[in-house]
Amino acid sequence: MLLDLLQIEVPIIQAPMAGSDSVALARSVCSAGALGSLACALLSAREIRDAAREIRQHVSRPFNLNFFCHTMQPPDAVAQENWRKFLRPHYERLALDIDAVPEARLRLPFDDEVCEAVEEVLPKAVSFHFGLPAPRLIDRLKTRGIRVLASATSVREAVWLEDHGCDAIIAQGFEAGGHRALFLETSVASQVGLFALLPQVADAVSVPVIAAGGIADARGIVAAFALGASGVQIGTAYLFCPEARVSPLYRRALEHATDTGTAITNLFTGRPARGLVNRYLNEAGPFCETALPFPYAATLVAPLRVASEDAGSLDYMQLWAGQAAGLASALPAEELTRKLASEALDLLGSVRVAARHIGANSKSL
Repeated sequence: MLLDLLQIEVPIIQAPMAGSDSVALARSVCSAGALGSLACALLSAREIRDAAREIRQHVSRPFNLNFFCHTMQPPDAVAQENWRKFLRPHYERLALDIDAVPEARLRLPFDDEVCEAVEEVLPKAVSFHFGLPAPRLIDRLKTRGIRVLASATSVREAVWLEDHGCDAIIAQGFEAGGHRALFLETSVASQVGLFALLPQVADAVSVPVIAAGGIADARGIVAAFALGASGVQIGTAYLFCPEARVSPLYRRALEHATDTGTAITNLFTGRPARGLVNRYLNEAGPFCETALPFPYAATLVAPLRVASEDAGSLDYMQLWAGQAAGLASALPAEELTRKLASEALDLLGSVRVAARHIGANSKSL
């Protein structure tokens, strides 16, 4: 069902990862018959057109473009000053001037200008994070035959997405790296793990469900299918691929990630997101009530991130990663995708043999 919907051969979607994915990564995943994705939240309409053209220069298979659907809520002067006050000691530690930070390019939500670019390049799919854009924009995409995917962190969000026109739902478990997709939910403390979330979402909606969060090998893929998924979305495992735009420092941190080495934090962007724990998170605590709303918080954090990386330090780097990073292996993206698909098929075959054996034994009881 999902394969027909997206016209792919392998039910694997490479997660869009703004700042870390690349045209080369998406292209390589597409070459393996899966769905490569490109995060576009930081791209202009022209850059989206250029990226789509570059993908198609090397592969003719379907691909996905991803966008954010947040609401822009500019903070007032008091909120800005409180955030500066919180960050000032960290600036002083790195000998930076917080009062000299220039305005930065913000992550903007999906709008008419971007929609026009997407209508021109005609990807097979467009995926959304933090809900959906205005219904008229969804209608424009669907009129052009573009499949609409979106992430849900609860059954309530999944049902809402189906009711508002989604062709498939990405069930994002608490294990997933990067930003939480929550848009109806507000409590991070009550977010659900994939094994609990996935079957409940699959029971609640009629469209295909894609499992995301904590999947980095064939065992996770098979488990997701057993729980009702029609496909899987994999992110952190693709960060290990040479096509990912990951600095050597970030890559080494991923290679040493442990099962308890990540945390949900709002310290980088103002929205909850899972990443590797570093000095910033340990000292400040993963959540700060005075953090500016997304995407405004990131402007003042960016100089800390840059200075830290330039100094060869992880202390203030934004290191998005999921809880299963320790299961990943470093392979070229096309090879990794084919390996995951092949090993999942083999494992599914073993499961079927075991099921037949159990069935035969049960009849003899």
